[in-house]
Amino acid sequence: MLVDSHCHLDFPDFAEDLDGLVARATAAGVGRMVTISTRVKRLPALIAIAERYDDVYCSVGTHPLHVDEEDGISAQELIDLTRHPKVVALGEAGLDNHYDLGSPAAQERGFRAHIAAARATGLPLVIHTRDADEACGHILDEEMAKGPFRAVLHCYTGGRELAMKAIGLGLSISFTGILTFKNSQALRDLAAELPADRIMVETDSPYLAPGKFRGKRNEPAYVVETARLLAEVRGVSFEEIARQTTENFFRLFSKVPA
Repeated sequence: MLVDSHCHLDFPDFAEDLDGLVARATAAGVGRMVTISTRVKRLPALIAIAERYDDVYCSVGTHPLHVDEEDGISAQELIDLTRHPKVVALGEAGLDNHYDLGSPAAQERGFRAHIAAARATGLPLVIHTRDADEACGHILDEEMAKGPFRAVLHCYTGGRELAMKAIGLGLSISFTGILTFKNSQALRDLAAELPADRIMVETDSPYLAPGKFRGKRNEPAYVVETARLLAEVRGVSFEEIARQTTENFFRLFSKVPA
């Protein structure tokens, strides 16, 4: 069994194909999928999808590129929204300096509010960080000093220093199809050395299709390709990677029934 710990099933790319998508994922051995929130105001759509399929769950949060639309959402508001049984995580939230979207101050406010909600609920925070290693590491240090929280750095493409800081703080690292790209050797080298109990796989679909599917719409079934490559770079069997990443998922996303 594998788990797609991060996909976006509410995106228009999947509107006409949800039944087929979930069926293909199940046939590929993907036993759980978490559809990740990018805007709190769209949570009802995510919950509707999660309620429609037994193996689909969701998060609640505001993506850093959309924080100006939802600036000021408090930790308590987020906490209240996690009471639904299918809401199993916070986020995605964090920092993104790649695009000129989402003001830096609003991104930081949102990031810290999501961390506070994760700390209060015990649910994991799904962290988006892009071209912001130093700032992200600083916030993680400051916030962890206030009290522990659980989190995963999703779709990791950052440097070794931030990854090792996250590991040192007790966080996890998740890899997408980017791991399979020809120019991702540094990322593969990093994936090879991380502790086995801190790694997960995801698609971030409909984006970042791996390997032979590159250039096409991504979907949860394709997480198998990322897992195969992760097994190869770590020198273990596909079965071992499937077992380990799935165990890691259920330990972190502990609200999801095993």
